[in-house]
Amino acid sequence: MITTQTADNVLKSYYLDVVSDQLDKSANPLLAQIEKTTADVWGKDVRKTVRYGVNGGVGAGTEEGKLPAAKGNNYAQFVTTLKNLYGTIEISDKAIRSSANSEGAFVNLLNDEMDGLVKSSSFNFGRMLFGDGTGKLATVLSNDTDGDGFVCDSVKNLETGMIVEFYKSSGEFVKTGTVTDVDKTAKSFTIAEGAIASATGYSVYLQGSKDNEITGLHAIFNADKLYGVDRTNSGWMKPVVKSAVGTITESILQKTLDEIEEKSGGKINFIVCSWGVRRALIEALSTFRALEPMELAGGFRALSYNGIPIVADRFCPEGTMYLLNTEDFALHQLCDWQWLEGEDGKILKQVPGKPVYTATLVKYAELMCYRPGGQAMLKGITEK
Repeated sequence: MITTQTADNVLKSYYLDVVSDQLDKSANPLLAQIEKTTADVWGKDVRKTVRYGVNGGVGAGTEEGKLPAAKGNNYAQFVTTLKNLYGTIEISDKAIRSSANSEGAFVNLLNDEMDGLVKSSSFNFGRMLFGDGTGKLATVLSNDTDGDGFVCDSVKNLETGMIVEFYKSSGEFVKTGTVTDVDKTAKSFTIAEGAIASATGYSVYLQGSKDNEITGLHAIFNADKLYGVDRTNSGWMKPVVKSAVGTITESILQKTLDEIEEKSGGKINFIVCSWGVRRALIEALSTFRALEPMELAGGFRALSYNGIPIVADRFCPEGTMYLLNTEDFALHQLCDWQWLEGEDGKILKQVPGKPVYTATLVKYAELMCYRPGGQAMLKGITEK
């Protein structure tokens, strides 16, 4: 006999490990390359002491001259708050009762719910990797006469079924809506819950996520202050950024790789770009060389340039290429994915006043880059 207690036990004993593995290793090729660690987590914060520059106590001299003056290493303290990442499934009481006498039907029910959770989580965590931590999905440029359709600067981060929130430029909350359709070509989307008379200039966020997402690549490459450190006069904290690149060539790519190694001593081991940039790069490189395929962690495949994987990501901004050393990154976490349990130890909880049960996965984590100056970005690349 299948009951909610049975579902609880199955979610704990079987699905947790499977889903955790999928979200950590198969959600995104870049995320799969980044180390997950519980180190340097103190309460609600990540506190990481990083070394930069070189030790000053080195020098040359004469046989009877003075020895080099002692000078210790240079250190900076990175501090950031763990972000609360959630994923929720919903199962109706009717669905549970209808499969009560059939283990196969019950397994299919849970499989379908968990598959949907993994796909939705993969979409949003992949999106966060390229964000700035604010959770902003788009800016509304105009809306239709009905007030429920919106043209945006980009709908790359939007999908049907997402619950989003609208905010004015002043930061004032306006309303919540469920996305019913997304037109990628027209860069527009519609919502189900009523109209907004004039939404021009409004910002769109994922529900509850405003200023609560992990520190993504946009922040690492653009923020004036990162992990509590002001980068204004800290050259070692500033990535290499080249704008208005235009036509991508092997010479531009190799020069950037050399510049990073010369500047920071690190070596790029991962390249991620938009689809159009990858096509342009293939066209530029294939004239003189064969781009070899390679296997990555998580079962992903990529093209290779001098042993460096080149991956196209749907969330990478148009005309942009990131050149990264993934050894300089880590996803610091309080623990791996866990089910949110009530005081009674149960995972499935009835929604008050509704014949529906929900279960929520949670991870407290934050992405940190220890050597921002060892990374590079090329933008303004002409896409193909």
